[in-house]
Amino acid sequence: MAFTAKDVQTLREMTGVGMMDCKKALTETDGDIEKAVVYLREQGLAAAQKKAGRVASEGVAYADVFDGVGVVVEVNSETDFVAKNELFMGFVKGVAEAAAKNAPSDIDALMACEFPGSDKSIAEQQQELILVIGENITARRFARYADGRSVPYVHAGGKSGVIVNLEVSGV
Repeated sequence: MAFTAKDVQTLREMTGVGMMDCKKALTETDGDIEKAVVYLREQGLAAAQKKAGRVASEGVAYADVFDGVGVVVEVNSETDFVAKNELFMGFVKGVAEAAAKNAPSDIDALMACEFPGSDKSIAEQQQELILVIGENITARRFARYADGRSVPYVHAGGKSGVIVNLEVSGV
């Protein structure tokens, strides 16, 4: 089945993947857009595995309070340029929200949590983001405070992030 430039554009809008990768996916799947999406996901997993060995030493620290639960997360990328990307920041905020809502015990449990507004896990969402952005991305660590009053502070556009957690009594 043949495909048009419009099909490539449609696939790109659906996935956020580059034009040449979309064209290759449509070529491999004989123009079937649904199969091309699956193909790109599979390629994304392979790309994510290749990039997993690369050092992700840049990134951001993000702190926020969700329904009274304070959370601070660190998510790393390979370059500071990616750390300023809207897609990357949306992922970071989603990781923080999932940490607040699910109370995971460690980073592995956090990666298994459902990404907010999606039916995918954080790990699956991360792999798709790696495909779109083209860099290794890792959620490195997080802290969660369900008790007391939490106040978030992020400094220098995400270079530092903290949660001040207060317990006040006798007032």
